[in-house]
Amino acid sequence: MLSSTPPVPTRLHYGWIVAGLTFLVLLVGAGVRATPGVLIVPWEREFGWSTATISGGIALNIFLYGMIGPFAVAIIERFGLRRSVCTTLVVLAVGTAATVLMREVWQMVLLWGLVVGAGTGMVANVLGATIAARWFGRHRGLVVGLLTASAATGQLVFLPVLAHLAEGQGWRSVALTVALAALALVPLVAWLMRDRPSDLGLPRFGETTVQPAPKGGINPARRALQGLATGLRSRDFWLLSGTFFICGASTNGLIGTHLIPACIDRGIPAVTAAGVLALMGLCDLVGTTASGWLTDRYDPRRLLAWYYGLRGLSLMFLPYSFDFSVYGLSLFAVFYGLDWIATVPPTVSLAGKVFGEENAALMFGWIAAAHQIGAASAAWAAGAVRTGTGDYFSAFVSAGLLCIAAAMMALFVGTRPREPVPVAA
Repeated sequence: MLSSTPPVPTRLHYGWIVAGLTFLVLLVGAGVRATPGVLIVPWEREFGWSTATISGGIALNIFLYGMIGPFAVAIIERFGLRRSVCTTLVVLAVGTAATVLMREVWQMVLLWGLVVGAGTGMVANVLGATIAARWFGRHRGLVVGLLTASAATGQLVFLPVLAHLAEGQGWRSVALTVALAALALVPLVAWLMRDRPSDLGLPRFGETTVQPAPKGGINPARRALQGLATGLRSRDFWLLSGTFFICGASTNGLIGTHLIPACIDRGIPAVTAAGVLALMGLCDLVGTTASGWLTDRYDPRRLLAWYYGLRGLSLMFLPYSFDFSVYGLSLFAVFYGLDWIATVPPTVSLAGKVFGEENAALMFGWIAAAHQIGAASAAWAAGAVRTGTGDYFSAFVSAGLLCIAAAMMALFVGTRPREPVPVAA
């Protein structure tokens, strides 16, 4: 059993330790999820698979990454943070390591699509939203921003290294590297992670009253599906899900998956392209953290409108940035990177305002599922566009126009009375 109890700091609230540990877990999870973007071209060369075929497996990965989210929240509520996260990291390590043996398309779909997709979905943004809600009564938006930014930092840390490994040592070394990274976190999570502040006799950060843990087990499937049923009756849920569908299509699905192949098409090496993504990740670390700070202070609807509008303009500029080689791409990376997933803190905030803070993580899980459906759709569609036309121009411009539409949709969220909340048992 995992029963060791670390010493509780007298000055630093333990919530910050849990948040820091969660940052590392989300960082590794994001690195694992982003890894197939480095592997598309090596797989094409070794196995003769088309971009569209590989994109289908990646689309399943991204789809499950989102669809697992609401069930992940309910599973964590039922079995606890520490047990759930440790189990997930082991699954990721085994799933990615096993891919070195694959030879057929169905094996790629099973391992990188199903196993890795479901595993990374357990350690995605919904985990950050859960930590922020459980451990922080104050600075919650800032914490959501920091934890969301870890996804960008995952790219910053992993992608240039993985691209270099893929070119120098082959793609199998990439799979083993991310497997070891996931496995290395297991003992740290087992030692330091705690489910709730009440486990240590603490109130949430910024509060003075210890909140007891809920009693009784909750059926994870029932809890998640009740949340979905409530959401489907809500106009605000459809608006938030629609904007987040577009968010996923324009980030993970399109840029996260296809920017490296698009650069290779223009004669830019994979390592250089991965460096562009890393610069984007560094900028998003700043942008998303700042977004969390802004969300604590300003109307999240207006923030979302600005974020989506600026993202749309940057995506429509991207096809022309290749004319300026790495310099144009660097300009795109800075401008786009500041906005990469800055949408998460205001979206979580709006979910809490509409459905109640106690349901924010669960409802955000379903909204995030729409994000990954959008990402999966774009990952497949952009691959099909490249296979059919030879380039990504139409995919980039279409995504930009969708972002402009999302900017307008965001302004209508929360303009009606609060919706009924889902039953929690």
